[in-house]
Amino acid sequence: MNELLEKGVRRLEWAKDHMPVLADIRKRMVDEQALKGLKIGMALHVEAKTGMLALTLAEAGAEIRLASCNPLSTDDSVSVALRDHFNLETYAKKGEDNEEYYKNLNAVLDLKPDFVIDDGADLITMLHTSRRDVLKNVKGGNEETTTGVVRLRSMANAGKLEFPVISVNDAHMKFMFDNRYGTGQSTFDGFMNATNLLVAGKRLVVAGYGWCGRGIAMRAKGLGANVTVTEIDPIRAIEARMDGFEVKPMIEAVKTADIIITATGNKDIIREEHFKVMKDGCVMGNSGHFDNEIRKDVLSKITGQPVKVREFVDQYNFSDGKKVYLIADGRLMNLSAGQGHPVEIMDMSFSIQALSIEHLVKNYASMEAGVHNVPTDIDRSVAEIKLKTLGIQIDSLTNEQKTYLEGWQEGT
Repeated sequence: MNELLEKGVRRLEWAKDHMPVLADIRKRMVDEQALKGLKIGMALHVEAKTGMLALTLAEAGAEIRLASCNPLSTDDSVSVALRDHFNLETYAKKGEDNEEYYKNLNAVLDLKPDFVIDDGADLITMLHTSRRDVLKNVKGGNEETTTGVVRLRSMANAGKLEFPVISVNDAHMKFMFDNRYGTGQSTFDGFMNATNLLVAGKRLVVAGYGWCGRGIAMRAKGLGANVTVTEIDPIRAIEARMDGFEVKPMIEAVKTADIIITATGNKDIIREEHFKVMKDGCVMGNSGHFDNEIRKDVLSKITGQPVKVREFVDQYNFSDGKKVYLIADGRLMNLSAGQGHPVEIMDMSFSIQALSIEHLVKNYASMEAGVHNVPTDIDRSVAEIKLKTLGIQIDSLTNEQKTYLEGWQEGT
């Protein structure tokens, strides 16, 4: 066994040992062969936790093809191990160019899948545009992340989405933990691995105060940073303020920022006017899905080609001597420069994925084309299994309490 393969197998086995919720679900699905005879195409970040989801679905009877949903997010050791040790068709490597990226997504669609699992909605978008030849085979899909759900809701509103898709991202057991605690911790895993710089005492700007931004701001504060939040939503801005953070427009925040992290799911968050007033030495990174939150093309036009100063850090030099830095080419830093979300977090998210695919298999025929929420019973069952694995017991309502909550006459 070569070194890269052995490393990948070890990482997959480590993930397996620390994903007890998925293990509980896997046992039942494998015993029942819940996905027997089905073809499932997947576009997710190819790393150890994703690998365990893919292997779970394969063990439950499905034929799987897996590609990456981001050119820089693949763990090559895991990709090799899935392909060469576990015989799972995997099309992914770290550092894919644009042509390779879409070639691999097309290879997944060449399977003519019955169901798809997507992260960012590139796979589903291709099915509705360049790969309509495969569209008639697809009965439904899952979408993992905020950015993808936004795209799919836009498609659905325009009447363009032609099969049911479950928004895994909107499950409570996903966004409340994955987006907040997962993104919060993994962003700084990527930051520290990329830069080896201190966070404490720095002025750190978080762009966006959704669940991902909340998590990043929380972790930054815990590491000793002075945190400023930028927002376009007045309610979230007030929430950020009451959580103890400064709130400013980006044009003001960048003037004193030592570190800026974007997590909005939108484009053009840091633009030309921001680069021009940005503090010397500022380090920028992005934890949003696509690499369009920081306008690196504009930055290159202003400064010329960057200089790679560390494995995951590019330095941009202004004519007046100012330097600014960009982590991981502006791609999601927690996976491009780090190992992604903690195993225990993805245990819950990928358990939602597995149960949602099972739900689609059983119910797709009665589901309309469009974006659907994860059924409440799936959300609650994952929470209950997670509590069991933690050895935590909680109270339950008495019959009298249930009657009280269901009635309207008792009020005092």
